[in-house]
Amino acid sequence: MLDMIIGKLIYLPGILIGLTFHEYAHAKVASLLGDPTPRLQGRVTLNPLAHIDLLGFVALLLVGFGWGKPVQINGGYFRNFKRDEILVSSAGVTMNLFLAIVFAGIIKLADISGTAFFSGSLAGSIALEMLWAAVWINVILMVFNLIPVPPLDGFNIVAELAHLRERGFYYQLYEKGPILLLVLIFFNVTDKIIGPMANFLLEGIMKIYY
Repeated sequence: MLDMIIGKLIYLPGILIGLTFHEYAHAKVASLLGDPTPRLQGRVTLNPLAHIDLLGFVALLLVGFGWGKPVQINGGYFRNFKRDEILVSSAGVTMNLFLAIVFAGIIKLADISGTAFFSGSLAGSIALEMLWAAVWINVILMVFNLIPVPPLDGFNIVAELAHLRERGFYYQLYEKGPILLLVLIFFNVTDKIIGPMANFLLEGIMKIYY
């Protein structure tokens, strides 16, 4: 029991960072593209309390994948709706990829530096585990959010590329999206999608340094 609690705590920093930076990226890009909504709602911040969805946080901690509090945007402010919608939707997963690469780079630096802290102390060993956990969590967040099911980012990207907003079923699909996503999670369909893709992406990231 104690080992399980410690294991969850090791993932905690990566979860907080991954979720916070993911939603911050959405908010920041939307703000840069002219939409004041995220800023007015206090979402252009790196304060985790502004971005953490309790259910999504617990799901990520216990199940292995989850989500943050969705950033609300008003596409009416965008100069080029389709382009800007894709940019905002892809900002979160791009940030997670960036963070995974950065944390992997820190691990590599710790490896080549030969610092005694990481190899010869309990605190250093825990810190190294936290770094690996942060890499994995950000990879998982990226892959999970790219699943093309509403309200995930992958669906918004596909919807714009395939002009789904012009189809009559779009809003019905979007409305029923969360239920569909829960069904996929319940029947472990998401696991079968996320696992292979996450491992493939992790291998690609590590090849940058090794």
